Amino acid sequence: MSATRFTHAILRAPAASVTQGLRAVDTGTPDAAQFRADHAAYMQALRAAGASIVALPALEDFPDSVFVEDAALCLPEGAVILRPGAPSRLGEAAAMAPTLDALYGRVARIAEGFIEGGDILVTDRDILVGLSARTDAAGVAALRAVVEPWGHSVRVLVTPPDVLHFKTDCGLLDGETVLATARLTASGCFEGYRVIEVVAGEEACANCVRFNDVVLFPAGYPKTATRLREAGYDLVELPNDQAALIDGGMSCLSLRFTPS
Repeated sequence: MSATRFTHAILRAPAASVTQGLRAVDTGTPDAAQFRADHAAYMQALRAAGASIVALPALEDFPDSVFVEDAALCLPEGAVILRPGAPSRLGEAAAMAPTLDALYGRVARIAEGFIEGGDILVTDRDILVGLSARTDAAGVAALRAVVEPWGHSVRVLVTPPDVLHFKTDCGLLDGETVLATARLTASGCFEGYRVIEVVAGEEACANCVRFNDVVLFPAGYPKTATRLREAGYDLVELPNDQAALIDGGMSCLSLRFTPS
């Protein structure tokens, strides 16, 4: 299994109601029109990286539904419909199910506890899951019961206090390397992996997406971008200001996969 090479990506158009999206700290309201433009640029970058795009329509009843990663986990062996920890988002997972049923021969559903995709980092050797305000032990246990028979090892970690999702503070750069904040690295959760730390003051860029040969990276963090390019990574910098206002990052906006 390669955790960075894919053929497809699922995206959902941002709804006009995205302005009402959840946020841990209110730093402003996203502009719906600019959000749509940024989302289009993100979609085009994935297409240029080799993705066949599955574009889903907006769901006005679910302001956060543009963040499709929280609703499901896509693995080579099958897909898993997750169970978001925010009550207002449970319907997003149900809405994603028909799409995955059509794409995959095997789709499992989490029925106990809570677990969101933002807390799940799939690497070439492990599925790392961070406990958080949105993902609990029962949800992780339910996920493990599904994916371990598929041949995957699940490692449970603890997301630092005041961090919404595990992947708020990290992103996969290749099968053995992660980009992470100093506070997450200090927890010891990446033992056995190569870690490149974001530059102090640029922690918000830790969430990135490796898709085939490129890394989709939020624009506006030049020091960390330089560090990654010097390490040999090909970056595509994309605007993420609007998504960030409602706690969204690069990985949140897509489900990346090669269907079974």
